[in-house]
Amino acid sequence: MLEHYLSLFLKSVFVENIVLAFFLGMCSFLAVSKKVETAFGLGLAVIFVLTITAPMNWIIHEYLLREGAMIWISKSLAGMDLSFLNFITFIATIAAMVQLVEMVIDKYSPTLYAALGIFLPLIAVNCAILGSSLFMVEREYNLPETAVFGFGAGFGFFLAIVSIAAIRYKTRYSNVPAGLKGLGLAMLITGLMSMAFMLFSGIQL
Repeated sequence: MLEHYLSLFLKSVFVENIVLAFFLGMCSFLAVSKKVETAFGLGLAVIFVLTITAPMNWIIHEYLLREGAMIWISKSLAGMDLSFLNFITFIATIAAMVQLVEMVIDKYSPTLYAALGIFLPLIAVNCAILGSSLFMVEREYNLPETAVFGFGAGFGFFLAIVSIAAIRYKTRYSNVPAGLKGLGLAMLITGLMSMAFMLFSGIQL
């Protein structure tokens, strides 16, 4: 059992990295990775939001939205299927958690709050966050698997954005062709990092 959860964690961090394998959340990934400090702060915020919202959305889906979920309320509701509300419900849950993170960062680290700017509230509509909840439904994870997957996906985002921020910082001192400076080089680095992370696909626990 422990091997299963460890395998799921490593898979969500490396092999199925939410950014480098599925390319979800690329807007904030590329925009905030110019500085290591801001990338670190956003990465921690994403870990927190994903770790909390993935299990919360699983509970909401399992006991309220999926077909037959509300049988625990009344047998007459056994045939009700509210899964069409998954998108709006998941986004509402994510937005509530992001609001909490935003208030905490604003209170305890105003500098980081100012540095993250518009990209902090944009976590609420970050497709990486929503994608994790949708993957959880599609893959039919149970609650512990969802919690591990949510944390792993968040940690994978953190690892990816801090890594590319460190690399982009180093390239400031490199002789980069004018046509590749900025976003062009960042996209090339993202592709190389994606291939490097995929090397972990050969690990079997």
